Amino acid sequence: MEAARIMEVLEVAELAAQASAAWNGRGDKVAADQAATTAMRDAFNRMAFSGRIVIGEGERDEAPMLFIGEELGQGGEQIDIAVDPLEGTNLCAYNRPNALCTIAIAPRGALLFAPDTYMQKIAVGPAAAGAVHIDAPVADNVSAVAAALGKRVEDVCVCVLDRERHAQLIAEVRATGARIRLIDDGDVFGAIATAVPGTGIDLYLGSGGAPEGVLAAAGLKAIGGTFMGRLRFDLDPHGVEKRARAERTAQVDLDAVLSMDDLVRSDDAAFIACGVTDGEMLRGVSRADGSVTTECVVMNAADRTVRFVRTCHRGERGLVRFG
Repeated sequence: MEAARIMEVLEVAELAAQASAAWNGRGDKVAADQAATTAMRDAFNRMAFSGRIVIGEGERDEAPMLFIGEELGQGGEQIDIAVDPLEGTNLCAYNRPNALCTIAIAPRGALLFAPDTYMQKIAVGPAAAGAVHIDAPVADNVSAVAAALGKRVEDVCVCVLDRERHAQLIAEVRATGARIRLIDDGDVFGAIATAVPGTGIDLYLGSGGAPEGVLAAAGLKAIGGTFMGRLRFDLDPHGVEKRARAERTAQVDLDAVLSMDDLVRSDDAAFIACGVTDGEMLRGVSRADGSVTTECVVMNAADRTVRFVRTCHRGERGLVRFG
């Protein structure tokens, strides 16, 4: 993916973050999500490309914009787009850490059309790549991460979504002696954070959204981590219908373990996230002295780079980038 294209998409994420940040702490997650979605759609439609949403806000009849299959842009290079316009809508609404605007891009046909259902996941950063497996016992995976990172098991931090369905998983992690970081929302953050120094997260485990799994896989593929997933229609009250729909579109074995290469079928992919609220990985949108500052992470699989970009937006069109 050309650097100029990635910078264009970076600006889309920045615009969405600024729009949703206007709703930080206002208690209206719907308005925050709508603001991010509208900003993304308008920005994508100004780009000289042929974009197609493969992961978005839902099917055409469920979402007014950024729905799966929606075509965007003014024509040109064919690109598939996965978006979570505001990951952590509640986090933004109640001004809690780690709300993000997230986007993954890849050549047409490279990103899995992930069904809007649950996915069991495991993720680690590059230092522990290849050391874990989604079907291995929790204790074995925790021990393997500790060995790969040169840590005691007691110093390993495992990130898990705070959900009732994870009660047994949490008990198994605690039985190893490892520490747990419970998160209210932010499934993409939890997986990506394993590969970002300074977050303190070493291993991500648990079941979350399948679309978010593709976004996380795009980021981890960029820097050599490990992501594995398995679709869990059994956790979804509409699982039978969603499985039938997925059988027509997903083009993968719906019962198999899915690797990063199954979810992101190209090395020419990129993941971009922009902070909405402050968190361990990114600072949120801030305003001071007539300017707006955003902070983003850009993970590019083509050259295996991770860049943190801090931008000061001055006036209507001016901006200054740092990093």
